[in-house]
Amino acid sequence: MPRLLSVNVGLPRDVTWNGKTVRTAVWKSPVTGRRMVRKLDIDGDAQADLAGHGGEHRAVFVYQMDSYHYWERFLGRSDFTFGQFGENFTMEGLPDDVVCIGDRYRIGGAVFEVTQPRVTCYRVGIRMNEPRVPALLVAHRRPGFYFRVLQEGEVGAGDDIVKIADGPERITVAEIDALLYLPGHSREQLQRALQVPALSKGWQSSFQAMLQQDSSSKTVAGNPGLANEEQAPAWRGFRQMRVANINTESDSVTSFILEAIDGQALPVFQAGQFVVLRLRLDPDKPPVFRSYSLSDLPGADHFRISVKNELNGIGSSFLCNRTQLGDVLDVSAPRGSFTLRPNQGPVVLLSAEVGATPVMSMLHSLAAEKSQREIWWIYGARNRVDHPFAEESRSLLKQLSRGRGYIVYSRPAAIDQVGADFDAPGHIDTALLERIGVSRDSDFYLCGPSSFLQNMMRDGLRTWGVLAENVHTEIFGSLEGITPGMARVDHTPHLPQGPRGSGPPVSFARSGTTAAWDRKFASLLELAEACDVPVRWSCRTGVCHTCMTGLIGGSITYDPEPLERPAPGNVLVCCSQPNAGVTLDL
Repeated sequence: MPRLLSVNVGLPRDVTWNGKTVRTAVWKSPVTGRRMVRKLDIDGDAQADLAGHGGEHRAVFVYQMDSYHYWERFLGRSDFTFGQFGENFTMEGLPDDVVCIGDRYRIGGAVFEVTQPRVTCYRVGIRMNEPRVPALLVAHRRPGFYFRVLQEGEVGAGDDIVKIADGPERITVAEIDALLYLPGHSREQLQRALQVPALSKGWQSSFQAMLQQDSSSKTVAGNPGLANEEQAPAWRGFRQMRVANINTESDSVTSFILEAIDGQALPVFQAGQFVVLRLRLDPDKPPVFRSYSLSDLPGADHFRISVKNELNGIGSSFLCNRTQLGDVLDVSAPRGSFTLRPNQGPVVLLSAEVGATPVMSMLHSLAAEKSQREIWWIYGARNRVDHPFAEESRSLLKQLSRGRGYIVYSRPAAIDQVGADFDAPGHIDTALLERIGVSRDSDFYLCGPSSFLQNMMRDGLRTWGVLAENVHTEIFGSLEGITPGMARVDHTPHLPQGPRGSGPPVSFARSGTTAAWDRKFASLLELAEACDVPVRWSCRTGVCHTCMTGLIGGSITYDPEPLERPAPGNVLVCCSQPNAGVTLDL
């Protein structure tokens, strides 16, 4: 009969890793006597990162003695102690290829239900002093699994493990893990997995996304269960386009109409996407890279970008002050996942300042298709002279049977007229949304300065009761970093310390930094970190796809090879190196 060999607990601690401080509770130690198991944890235990661990569906982590012996042989080690893999329960029996999601067990005075495999992350590699471990656990189909506590009670080493119910569909932990993380799955497998009520909501959402891709008429490579993959860009690198027209939208915003110099049709982009421009400000210096949203109706004859002339903005100053009709610019293919979701419910296009650009494209798209959805255009500016697209947006709203607009000026001038130029003075907040009748059940598309997105709207919408999945944002500049277990520290991107590398140039487009590759870095991720470029990661070994980044130009190699590659046009920076000059969407 399966048996509980050890109960292991540990509290969060700070450890030093690669010169950084990591907060983690992966160090677990055996306890003597019996311990009370509660709905969210075991007495004396806690989790440091509740985004990736803990909670009702991840209350108790289980690992098996059979896997201990397997890894001792595979890694050639004999130094393991109970809790080595960060588990709360070390067990004899219950292997991952036998235990099924939804199985229920009685151990001591408690009852448990299997909910999901371990979500592998870099911290188990720190604990094992072996960075490959996060990928090995998945590749070798020995992830371990989580229990949900159905009945609280005391447990102790030596307790028998009694199975009291089978999970529906009989899908093992190893099968579920491989379904998400390894290539190759069938529609039938995904549908079966979604029939298991015990499977945690996060995994269900991942399988729903994968099933939706399988059902789509568009074939998109990559794994949407791990990251929001987009279709491969229409071309790699940069294409030359001519400035065909220049229009003034406001005192600070200028639009540029770009046409292909070869006369060939352009790809019809998705409303809300952006392009990257490679700007050669000085022939004797490296180019700079800037991202600009496409701001009009998707079409095959031209692109329109709209640029705010920022004080001390070298890219915007070059475009707004030096670029002329007929000039040729290097332009990437459209990309980005800030796009309209297929839906019939209300949609709210919410922006401030030049953040109007991607949602202006969405408004064009909705008007062109004569959408019957309830559509709100809500925009904040300082005053009329700083209000781009004023007449254009009003004209588009008139074409929509259920289109409504509301304009807020924070500093209206004496000549600005309420009812003609704007609707009210002040700022946009959820109190305003409620007052004008915006539904909480809408899809919200937000773009604007970071303070607008974070302080005024994104957190405000959550407090107001809007579901997180209904809030979509486009961020100017660098994306928010994801560095689990580490305190977020904002620095200005810079070249790495030490002598200049001898390898190909690596350009971080959002951060405006280009650094030469140096073989002392194991990956593009490590180079980005050395430059203080904001990054996103979790496993650091090519499993989770958290680090997936747009590969705008250039080529890379993988070492180690990821368990599943992302869609073409993207790269996993945690396990890749450049083999030529590359431009990344970081």
